[in-house]
Amino acid sequence: MREWTREERYRVLHSADEIVGLHDSIVSSDYRQKYHVQPVTGLSSDPNGFGYHKGVWHLYYQWCPWGAVHGLKYWYHVTSEDLIHWTNAGVGLKPDTFYDNRGTHSGSAFSSGDDLYLFYTGNHRDDDWVRTPYTCAAKLGKDGKPVKLPEPLFGPRDEYSEHQRDPKIVYVEDKKKYFIFIGAQNLDLKGRALIYESDDLLEGWSFAGELKVPGFESFGGMWECPCIVKIGGKDILIFSPQYTKLPGRGESTNHNIYLIGNMDYDTLTFTPDGDYQFLDFGFDFYAAQFAANVNDPDKAILIGWIGLPDNHYPTEEEDWEGSMSIVRELRLVDGKLVQNPVEGIEGLRDEKLDGDGTLPTFCELIAEVPDGDSDFNLFTKADGSGGMTMHYDAAQKTVRVDRRGMDKRFNEQVGEVLDVPLTGPLKNIRVLIDRCSVEIFFNDGEATFTSHIYPTDSEHNYTITEGGKVTVYTLKPSVIDDFVV
Repeated sequence: MREWTREERYRVLHSADEIVGLHDSIVSSDYRQKYHVQPVTGLSSDPNGFGYHKGVWHLYYQWCPWGAVHGLKYWYHVTSEDLIHWTNAGVGLKPDTFYDNRGTHSGSAFSSGDDLYLFYTGNHRDDDWVRTPYTCAAKLGKDGKPVKLPEPLFGPRDEYSEHQRDPKIVYVEDKKKYFIFIGAQNLDLKGRALIYESDDLLEGWSFAGELKVPGFESFGGMWECPCIVKIGGKDILIFSPQYTKLPGRGESTNHNIYLIGNMDYDTLTFTPDGDYQFLDFGFDFYAAQFAANVNDPDKAILIGWIGLPDNHYPTEEEDWEGSMSIVRELRLVDGKLVQNPVEGIEGLRDEKLDGDGTLPTFCELIAEVPDGDSDFNLFTKADGSGGMTMHYDAAQKTVRVDRRGMDKRFNEQVGEVLDVPLTGPLKNIRVLIDRCSVEIFFNDGEATFTSHIYPTDSEHNYTITEGGKVTVYTLKPSVIDDFVV
């Protein structure tokens, strides 16, 4: 693994010519995705600025152009008309002011009238490398490029650590107010969310207080990417707690969870209906964000980063890393979020195969499993050995996913075996495979499992318990991997 100096990681990109060679070298990689958003070069991490505006879906992602390393972050911009086919639009936000001199960090978007607004964290560092986070805003210009406000909306609170970031803006109709949720850490190193309020999008912001979540006062060491939405009359709060281990999650200290409950903006209290639930049970899913301006009371639109902070992946050797998940539609059913691929993704299906045990490079599988214990294994050798195994224990109603059989192993110290608990018997499994990712939907979206995976030439088969049935579709590409900066 390459060691990067601070100067290399925080180098400013002055011209596209500086990275065109890097792009040329990675587009031929065996692991470039075909229907997932991925970095044009270097590293992609958190999804940012996700929203619908005047007939177009806008998505940005955290981008470090130089390689598979967390360094100077930009917002890279992609667009879509259907949340399935994505086109590179070039750099969005650049770290080019005093307030964001060391990075334009994560944030959100909001469409109002003819304008799309972006809210982000300006990562400022002084000569001694002391961080000051600012909450900043920009408005998308007619040329599609953001125009930043000359001053931040507000700066950090002294009674919290330097970790104050990831503004998520929401409008509360009955209050006629805008609210910004900020992920934070208090001086006791406990995770928190801060709330600011204003009558206006771009001015008049004041600190309203700390979000109170009864029962979660000592949960995690930092709450990244807080995000709130209403589905079916209930408020859904998601965030990514860091610096903590959670039961059943191995050695990982980075997670993505959700709470169902009710948000009171008068008391700034989110009252959960019950305990937290995992947004995704996989090895690599983080920093998920709801899309803004969906305007459907019964569903939300969500995307996440396929990756985790501090983890490392095989394509680091090729100087790139990271993908966005496919876009998901979320509904609330019996006290759980049910997630499924966005409507219309079936249109990518190309050829329906006989299901002879061969696994195409990028494809969709629909598996029906028999009653009782069962096994469904992906990326096996031709003789059925190895691969990523899924064993369903009917007595426990749990699927155990194990990727230790893959030729290319990574992040072994974090864990390579995880369980997926189900509320009822396992009936069906839907799997979407791209060149370096797998997204699994159990029981029509009751639970999901997302993972990076890097199969070799000999790992293109699958097996299923006798009595099981698998339908395989090859898929058409939907992401244009053009060099646009």
